[in-house]
Amino acid sequence: MEPTDTSRPDYYHRVVDCQWACPAHTDVPEYIRLIAQGRFTDAYMVNRESNVFPGILGRVCDRPCEPACRRGRVEQKPVAICRLKRVAADHRDEVSGRMPTTPKVKNGKRIACIGAGCASLTVANDLMPLGYEVTVFEQYGEPGGLMRSNIPSFRLPQTVLDEEIGMITQMGVDLRLSHPIRSLRELLSNGGFDAVFVGSGAPKGKELKLPGREAGAANVHIGITWLESVAFGHIGKIGERVLIIGVGNTAMDCCRSSLRLGAKSVKVMARKPRGFFKASEWELQDAEEESVEIVINHSPKSFVVTNGKLTGMLFDKMAYDIDAEGRITGERSLGEVLFPADDVILAIGQENAFPWIERDLGIEFDKWDVPRVDQQTFQSTRPEVFFGGDAAFGPKNIIWAVEHGHQAAISIHRHCQGEPVGERLAAGVNLQSRKMGMHEWSYSNDYTPVERRLMPHVSLKERFKKLNIEVELGFTAEQTADEVQRCLNCDVQTVFSAKLCIECDACIDICPVDCLTITHNGDEADLRARLKAPAKNLTQPLYVSAPLPQTQRVMVKDEDLCVHCGLCAERCPTAAWDMQKSYVHWPHAADEARVLQAKEPKIA
Repeated sequence: MEPTDTSRPDYYHRVVDCQWACPAHTDVPEYIRLIAQGRFTDAYMVNRESNVFPGILGRVCDRPCEPACRRGRVEQKPVAICRLKRVAADHRDEVSGRMPTTPKVKNGKRIACIGAGCASLTVANDLMPLGYEVTVFEQYGEPGGLMRSNIPSFRLPQTVLDEEIGMITQMGVDLRLSHPIRSLRELLSNGGFDAVFVGSGAPKGKELKLPGREAGAANVHIGITWLESVAFGHIGKIGERVLIIGVGNTAMDCCRSSLRLGAKSVKVMARKPRGFFKASEWELQDAEEESVEIVINHSPKSFVVTNGKLTGMLFDKMAYDIDAEGRITGERSLGEVLFPADDVILAIGQENAFPWIERDLGIEFDKWDVPRVDQQTFQSTRPEVFFGGDAAFGPKNIIWAVEHGHQAAISIHRHCQGEPVGERLAAGVNLQSRKMGMHEWSYSNDYTPVERRLMPHVSLKERFKKLNIEVELGFTAEQTADEVQRCLNCDVQTVFSAKLCIECDACIDICPVDCLTITHNGDEADLRARLKAPAKNLTQPLYVSAPLPQTQRVMVKDEDLCVHCGLCAERCPTAAWDMQKSYVHWPHAADEARVLQAKEPKIA
């Protein structure tokens, strides 16, 4: 194999598994170390550079970072990354003095954002400091989009939502509430905008067209619409017996909200076994803790209406054949089952809806009536119109929408400056040694065997008294102190210099996980077969050094096994190994602006 090119940003970015898995590339280990030092405000600002809404995401993020966490390879449970993000948000000081400033003199360009959700707000966050005038149009009377209308206040308090949205709107955003856009043609023709960003989400809940649907319509609700009505106070009660159809995160919010509106019996009806659920495991656990019953292997067949009123639903009880890889290979019905119900909530998915976009504007739509959007630039087939968040590629989650906003802001800036939107800055990486002495490091590299902390909750007796009582209490100082020590500092990299190696094997002997091997070079399959420990994760590349000066063999490191303990660097007599913090920089619109400004001719 050729020597590993560690100058490529992707190499060290990929080794920091949590950051690699985060769509917004948040520097997770860095902010956890800052929390460990009690520097909560600094940790918050590190978060905000990439994810914009640390307090919000510290409560409701889908946490793609946690399944990737290297701690999960040492023991079963990853570091509580999401909960620690909330710690930084809850304990920080005032940050208004550290927020990006908006120039008094504008650059003459006007941007319209449709929908005041997380994607549009991120676009505004990135473009306002560059001198753009940003107008955000929101159909409802409050900003936040689906963060406000579809995430219940017992999970995301409105005070947190208002504060973090306010950090953006207070930059001088022209926020026009209760102002739905009914015609994109009119906005493009008469609005005077240089670019338009569509961040309207996926606002249409999917229907379930079965016998009895129309007859029972008064008590059959579309999940996201029903949650929206609850959030804005239009609904204050529900029947005693409630069935939720679907097992995604929206279904979990619906079932838990139902309990707070008076339901006595709530059942979540799942068509398939638990392994096929879309809901996050922690969402399922929270619902079951509140005595929600999850009924698997029941396929909806019809709504039962008696004397003009919904009284239940009929289901086929299903059995499945599942192969060794967990795929369904066959299914059959074992008969019909009736479940009584006073209300049914349909939470079987969401989809885009653009009735306000005329189809002759040069914006192409595919066969699913979804706009054709470039996955890198978020530009539509009409150059000045961009899409992001759920409006671009269908429902995902908040952290994905934030990253869409960052990338769309880059494109909008380049478009408005007359630059090709596809020519963008590449990510960069810097390395800084953490060596303080012969065997001392400027970070804690001890392995802490403590188990993952459980999040404390409001008691079951108390949490149902009001709709807006936040269930999760957050970590205490003591719990935080324990949890931050579980981070393995994956961003502090083991950096090797082949020319300094004397092949003494000291690093090989001391490595606690046997991730190092000195051997003769070969192709990848051959090398993997000769490693000291089996390389189980083939998706993470091996590190292969240049030929060693003594024997021309190579140092091979399995990045998947390494726990970044630093023992190799402590033991090495020649400092061939060093522990260096990797800073992966993912460019945003401000970086593009600096580069474009540097290209402008200077006036003597």
